[in-house]
Amino acid sequence: MNTPIDNPIIIWRLLDGKPGHQNQTLGLINALKRRQSCQSYDIYVGKNDALIPILSASWPLGSGLPLPDIIMGAGHRTHLHLLAAKRVYGGKTIVLMKPSLPASLFDLCFIPEHDNYQGYGNVVATKGVLNPLHYQGEHRANQSVIMIGGPSRHHQWDGEQLLSQITTLLQQNTNINYILTTSRRTPTEFTDALKQLSFDNLTNCLFADTSSDWVAEQLARSSTAWITEDSVSMIYEALTARVGVGILSMPIKQENRVSRGVKKLLDNNFIVRFDKQRDNKNVLKPIAGFIEADRCADWMLTQWMEELPEAIEPVMA
Repeated sequence: MNTPIDNPIIIWRLLDGKPGHQNQTLGLINALKRRQSCQSYDIYVGKNDALIPILSASWPLGSGLPLPDIIMGAGHRTHLHLLAAKRVYGGKTIVLMKPSLPASLFDLCFIPEHDNYQGYGNVVATKGVLNPLHYQGEHRANQSVIMIGGPSRHHQWDGEQLLSQITTLLQQNTNINYILTTSRRTPTEFTDALKQLSFDNLTNCLFADTSSDWVAEQLARSSTAWITEDSVSMIYEALTARVGVGILSMPIKQENRVSRGVKKLLDNNFIVRFDKQRDNKNVLKPIAGFIEADRCADWMLTQWMEELPEAIEPVMA
């Protein structure tokens, strides 16, 4: 790619309608915009089949837009569209995940290191998935947020154990104001149990009562966060917001990419696991510089934008 520094980088962002995927690409685009002039265009691919456009050298979704320097997407539904758009309009393709197609088909892949990718392609390993959060706001020492997930394909659910952990936190830290939220996955019976908790230092703000910006707003105000370990995206968002992170334990079905990622964070002392026998008041600490979107944007601008490597080496875990 040969984009003059005084010309904006033209980015096409392909969207599949999933907020989590949208946050990943938004994080990288925002990081690029903090460093260089960029113009981004969102293209919703929906359930449109991209196989025919690839074969016919036609991709009408990009009609009328400035020619792209970068075409990026997250989510398996965007992969064929990325290739179809590049074939018709040019530009370099970026995937923000472990792709369902061979990574070597794309110009660049940002793949979380917990996916344990081994193969060929121009790949940069990231600590978790990227997100749009950025350190901001006044982190109040006496404010903490508790974020509850739910059953998943990687974790079982133990509401009684979780309620015990939350209760212990509230009892140990009466000088800290906790605001607690749930998620789409949180079982109704657990939500009902939360409503029965009566502590002066607890405020419940359940998922149905929150907006799309709620988590970012709370992390900007809070100095610490306690997050169930199944909610891995929330863990990385809190770290990015420079918040001290503790995890509330949930039973693991079997070792998986999510548990591997959490274990690595624990091993590196980036996060702390709840321990009922310990005073959990002062063990959490923020990690400065944990902004993967910024790191990836710096790498792109300094090592990748001008010229892609002639030889693509295998990436070993």
